Amino acid sequence: MSIHIGAKVGEIADKILLPGDPLRATFIAENFLEDAVLFNEIRGMYGYTGIYKGERVSVMGTGMGMPSISIYARELIVDYGVKRLIRVGTAGSLNPDVHVRELVLAQAAATNSNIIRNDWPMYDFPQIASFNLLDKAYHIAQDLGMKTHVGTVLSTDLFYSKFFEQHLALGKMGVHAVEMEAAALYYLAAQHGVEALGIMTISDSLVNPDEDTTAQERQTTFTDMMKVGLETLIAE
Repeated sequence: MSIHIGAKVGEIADKILLPGDPLRATFIAENFLEDAVLFNEIRGMYGYTGIYKGERVSVMGTGMGMPSISIYARELIVDYGVKRLIRVGTAGSLNPDVHVRELVLAQAAATNSNIIRNDWPMYDFPQIASFNLLDKAYHIAQDLGMKTHVGTVLSTDLFYSKFFEQHLALGKMGVHAVEMEAAALYYLAAQHGVEALGIMTISDSLVNPDEDTTAQERQTTFTDMMKVGLETLIAE
């Protein structure tokens, strides 16, 4: 066991999906995996390992925000040997051409967090996805006919922020969406030499608020990113 994950070594696959919502992890395990076995429920952060198209994969919730995903992703990488990590979460559109239910593949993640800056105060360390995973995910989404955007997201520390106008200004500079985890995941992947990618479904829009979805829809109906994530995990 690690400090926050109750699994024994060997109970977690070397490739994993990371939804923020632990109930989305349960949904994925119940609807996409065969012979799924619960390996963690500490703090209600459910994690499962099962079989997808003959391949052993895992899925586990990470909670909301960069501090939370940093804990789980680090332990998965360092204590359990996970090599391929794909975040499947929600994001808010900052661009009028990026609509609810469409996918965003986070090629890079800008951030207003000090998590990375604490380690590298003299540099703007770039948070970028694994190109291998990004390339695979894009072509898988295209083959499945899913509307998909590739580009930069903003990983922010605050959901309720007074910097709403600044977020929208970033949207005008090509930032597709705002979310809360990708930059930290990419940083950990860079630190430990593993692959990481963020696949986000647009659940709401800062520029088209009439498109927003409900909490239940966010938990159980954003299956496109789950399919792309799982196919990318097992792609050679």
